Amino acid sequence: MKATTTSLVVTGLGIAVTAVGAALVRGNLGAGVTGFGAAHVVLGVLDMFRPSVRKARP
Repeated sequence: MKATTTSLVVTGLGIAVTAVGAALVRGNLGAGVTGFGAAHVVLGVLDMFRPSVRKARP
């Protein structure tokens, strides 16, 4: 899997989890799930902009 594909999958999963957390808005469980999903969105987007380092082959 390419790095961009992985980033998109993590971001998409984060969006889905955030939506589920928003639906469970009652109490600490909904807030925790929403925060967990939002963290995945942020990390996925940051991973998209991270420069890739490739090792030189001899």
